[in-house]
Amino acid sequence: MVDSPSSEAVARAPRTGRNLPVAIGVGVALLLAVFGSLFIRKEIFIGFALLAIGAALWELSKAFGRRGIHIPLLPLWVGSAGMLVSTYRAGSEALMVSFVLTAAGLVVWRVVDGGGTGAVRDAASGIFAATYLPLMGGFVMLMLAADDGHWQVLVFILLAVANDVGGFVAGVLFGRHPLAPSVSPKKSWEGLAGSFVLAMAVGLVGAVLLLDHNPVIGLALGLLTPLTATLGDLAESMIKRDLELKDMGSLLPGHGGVLDRLDSMLLTAPFVYLLLSVGPELAA
Repeated sequence: MVDSPSSEAVARAPRTGRNLPVAIGVGVALLLAVFGSLFIRKEIFIGFALLAIGAALWELSKAFGRRGIHIPLLPLWVGSAGMLVSTYRAGSEALMVSFVLTAAGLVVWRVVDGGGTGAVRDAASGIFAATYLPLMGGFVMLMLAADDGHWQVLVFILLAVANDVGGFVAGVLFGRHPLAPSVSPKKSWEGLAGSFVLAMAVGLVGAVLLLDHNPVIGLALGLLTPLTATLGDLAESMIKRDLELKDMGSLLPGHGGVLDRLDSMLLTAPFVYLLLSVGPELAA
């Protein structure tokens, strides 16, 4: 006879498939580490970002390896470090130059490493990985480099958290209508609405109280974040579905892989940077 699930197990993950107490504990610990690094020294946060992106690249390379695609990982790690550090020190031009150099280095590395069958595919996958992770992460470095950079990055992270928490709570409590059932069956329109509500509240408070911006900027951030974050999350879900994976990894208990936490933030970063850069002038 097969034992039925215990009431404790059902209570832990009735609709999420996760160990909720562990997920919350890990999430709070990560937030404290990130926030602490932001306000102690910006350089510590850069190191934290390098560690996260390096781990996510490793997860992506392992996932692609399931399809016989071998991403050149070492030049990617070196290029990622160069992209993030140079962007913080020298701005957007450095981000573009270092990205081009990284892409060229990936191609050269793959050719020197043996070429042959799959070389073009592997190099293209490496360039995709460089675009997906360190290039998007470079926009966070552009925010960080501003005089109030620690506050800008804090608002960006809080927006991402608000999107996830609002979507999770509304989805669990009210989710009835699937948003994209063929890609991510657990996402619902009700969850998306919850993301909008909480992200707009956080965007408004963050823009006015932390950044001293026009409330319109805060509302714009709250409207934009759920759109870009959801697209980023669905994009990663499509990759995982194609690779027949539930999670990209298991480095973060209760969350899956590092990339599973970064997916919604990657596409959001450039848009938040642009809004915080040009929005105040437009709203003036």
